[in-house]
Amino acid sequence: MSTVSSTYLPVVAGVAVLRDHVLRLLFDDGTVGDVDFSHEEWTGVLEPLRDPAYFAKVYVDAEARTIAWPGGLDMAPEPLYEEAKAHPLVAA
Repeated sequence: MSTVSSTYLPVVAGVAVLRDHVLRLLFDDGTVGDVDFSHEEWTGVLEPLRDPAYFAKVYVDAEARTIAWPGGLDMAPEPLYEEAKAHPLVAA
């Protein structure tokens, strides 16, 4: 299993909603990959993410340097980076 370099802290530079609970993420080092959250069991403070309409309101929070949603929800960029690297976008 790969891990984030101790010298590189991932910064989300872009996000696109591909379909319900699936995002394409772009990182500042050029890494682009898809992250599928469709099998997540959203509970607690993350429960609003169950709603596909709310989930689709995702945006890049420039201050937090990661993805976020209205109301203050966000996710740590490190596991997002690892998942994006595991499912990279391959140029045609």
